[in-house]
Amino acid sequence: MDPTACPHAFMFNPIIVSFVASLIAFILIGAYAARRKTGTTEDYLLAGRSIGPWFTALSAVSTNNSGFMFIGLIGTTYTMGLSAVWIMFGWIFGDYLMWFWIHRRLREDSEAQDVRTIPSFLARGLPGGARLVQITAAVITLAFLGTYSAAQLNAGSKALHVLLGWPYAAGAIVGAVIVVIYCFSGGIRASIWTDVVQSVNMIFAVGLLFGLGLYEVGGFSGLWSQLKAIDPQLVSWSPPNPRFGFALFIFGWFGAGIGVVGQPHIMVRAMSIRSGADIAKARDIYLVWYLLFTFCCYGVALACRVLIPDVGAFDAELALPTLALEYLPGVLVGLVLAGLFAATMSTADSQVLSCSAALTQDLFPEWRESYGKSKLSTLLVAAAVLCIALYGSQNVFALVTLSWSALGASLGPLLVVRAMRWRVNAATGFGMMLGGLAGVIVWGKVLGYGDDLFEAMPGFLLSFAVYLVMRPRGGPPTRHGASETASKPGVKHRRRRGFATRQGLRP
Repeated sequence: MDPTACPHAFMFNPIIVSFVASLIAFILIGAYAARRKTGTTEDYLLAGRSIGPWFTALSAVSTNNSGFMFIGLIGTTYTMGLSAVWIMFGWIFGDYLMWFWIHRRLREDSEAQDVRTIPSFLARGLPGGARLVQITAAVITLAFLGTYSAAQLNAGSKALHVLLGWPYAAGAIVGAVIVVIYCFSGGIRASIWTDVVQSVNMIFAVGLLFGLGLYEVGGFSGLWSQLKAIDPQLVSWSPPNPRFGFALFIFGWFGAGIGVVGQPHIMVRAMSIRSGADIAKARDIYLVWYLLFTFCCYGVALACRVLIPDVGAFDAELALPTLALEYLPGVLVGLVLAGLFAATMSTADSQVLSCSAALTQDLFPEWRESYGKSKLSTLLVAAAVLCIALYGSQNVFALVTLSWSALGASLGPLLVVRAMRWRVNAATGFGMMLGGLAGVIVWGKVLGYGDDLFEAMPGFLLSFAVYLVMRPRGGPPTRHGASETASKPGVKHRRRRGFATRQGLRP
């Protein structure tokens, strides 16, 4: 029955009931988080640097594993088959290494330097024009993180289109409204608290579908044999004819993983944790949860390839919601839809907040301490993101990989240099950002090699090549950073558990 034909039936549709109930629960959690807010920009953007390791880890998982996983990755695996496993193998490995080397340093130096955003961290204390670096990093954040956020709204709207028959625009608008509610209720704290519940919902949704799909295809052996019967390439571990070879194909996705250090919406979680000493525990929780979620996503995608024939104009990115609609009762369909929507919203709200911070802390520093202007900026950013979602590309995988690569290659290498306290000046930092961005665009969009070697890695390498050529002379790279602000008036240096000594930060 068409739910639009009978509004009363639509209202009591079990899919609608369970979906709306889940969304209301998320909103109430965000509202409850508002009880802890202090009405300051420090609290709005970093939750007072008071988040524990479990919340940090689950929030990072939820923020990272967004509509890209539920929609983009599942769609890509549906098309590629088993060889798509190497995408996340390289990605997770690179990401995990960055947790060892960078996150604790970022947490402790960002507090010592009294900075609240990634652009501010990159620019603070740079000789020769720090303001240029700060503005450039903020503009890159707004451009590509805004596009990334729009991809999340697109992912949510695709699910609503399949499961409820809503037009794409309706889903994007609903998502934008929920993002604004999260952000207004309690800033980054509300975002993190809702992320934790959303992370559990996401695991439940994808785990449920994985178990169902495996049952329907006759277990792992049945899945393997049926995939092979459809197309032997679907059960091949090697991607079809990578232009630069199998090793470089994986190496490129490793570049996607190390590109996490250029993602402001994820790295701000490291800046918000209560102590640098908690990073190690958060890192291990993050890895386990991330691996479990990824495994289930791949299982769902491969089961969908068997259960949902690739015929006509079927959009592979709609495989998961289509599977839920065909094989689950209405109440569970609503919960799966809520899990998918939770994945997109948990990322989108964090990205909108990071863009808002770039406006108030970096582009217009005179607004730095204005709580009201921080919230106004959030509203403006959300409106801009919604416009991109409504009028831009609908391809979630393409939007996410472009935005991730651009951010990772332009901001990531400079963040590594600053966190490691290597010698750098403003001209070098500016050149690194432009070099990384140029590498991504030329490699992926001009030469068209992005499918063979993910463009984040060429961009990352080119940025570091710029650093080697342009870095200040006078010897090898030397550590510096915390000392730049050690005597800065007004900067508080609190002795926290695990705070590193001024002689150097321990990993």
